[in-house]
Amino acid sequence: MDADGRSGVRPPQGSNAGGANDSQDTVHYPKVVLVTGACRFLGGYLTARLAQDPLINHVIAVDAIAPSKDLLRRMGRAEFVRADIRNPFIAKVIRNGDVDTVVHASAASYAPRSGGRAALKELNVMGAMQLFAACQKAPSVRRVVLKSTSEVYGSSARDPVLFTEDGSSRRPPGEGFARDSIDIEGYARGLARRRPDIAVTILRLANMIGPGMDTALSRYLSGPVVPSVLGHDARLQLLHEQDALGALARATVAGRAGTFNIGASGVIMMSQAIRRSGRIQLPVPGPALSAVDSLRRATKYTELDREQLNYLSYGRVMDTARMRKDLGYSPKWTTAEAFDDYVRGRGLTPIIDPKWVRSLESRAVAAAQRWGR
Repeated sequence: MDADGRSGVRPPQGSNAGGANDSQDTVHYPKVVLVTGACRFLGGYLTARLAQDPLINHVIAVDAIAPSKDLLRRMGRAEFVRADIRNPFIAKVIRNGDVDTVVHASAASYAPRSGGRAALKELNVMGAMQLFAACQKAPSVRRVVLKSTSEVYGSSARDPVLFTEDGSSRRPPGEGFARDSIDIEGYARGLARRRPDIAVTILRLANMIGPGMDTALSRYLSGPVVPSVLGHDARLQLLHEQDALGALARATVAGRAGTFNIGASGVIMMSQAIRRSGRIQLPVPGPALSAVDSLRRATKYTELDREQLNYLSYGRVMDTARMRKDLGYSPKWTTAEAFDDYVRGRGLTPIIDPKWVRSLESRAVAAAQRWGR
């Protein structure tokens, strides 16, 4: 999968983002890159892409599970190391490999089959703590890129129109993947304070979608009947899977320290998304939505937690000016284009023809206008 290409990669211009030191503005192209979560979607494709870059001498792919033969072949010249980042062994990998750039892309948003939520928190938070401790002790490390999420902002009726990197939710998320991500970001910022010579980049990715990536949102919107929260129409800002990959690759080679919102231009409403995919919308009271979702878990759908329920009620939109100006990255897909590519790529058969729905809406609007006169 090619995403964004390497054309146009240049040292970033403009003011430093996120309060990084001026000394970090000098861009050094990475020579040895270590990528965690290499057997996940983004980690695997990022590893493959970096391995094709002739300016990078060595790419080390790390994951606790072994890659498939197809993924291993896609990684090309990258070296795969099977390691759990919660184990101190990761420090030896970084030190012996003379790693100068670490991309942490292994945080998971869903619980493993055994252990549940407690096991997920240990994987995410304890893994990040051990990894960043290893980076702190390794004199060769000069750059750390963290794949974070827009979920750190939460969702509520009191949200601003646009979340900026310097803002925060009035009620910070208290559970689930969102809470884990807040903690992980805190450890990354701690690393930056203890090792000011390391440029730490935090990418808060909007909810991702696309034909190849399996996410809670893509599964939620793929069912023939999509339950929605009665009386609410969430605002959705999305990010195409290839743009997510492009942003990670850009941050890896650009060396710009700071925190960046990564999202596509434009917004679609939840009701629009359901219509565009030809699904049937089923408005239900908020408390009942969890009950509906519990039935869907029988077909391997994930359980909704409170933060996810809030997202389905209110959505979330970020300001991405810093991404364009300081990181020097612009997504190729708008939110609507990313969603339409997901619908095409998944081959979703419309339950209701979207053209018929739009035609019906147009006739209803015209009738209302006539009655108004």
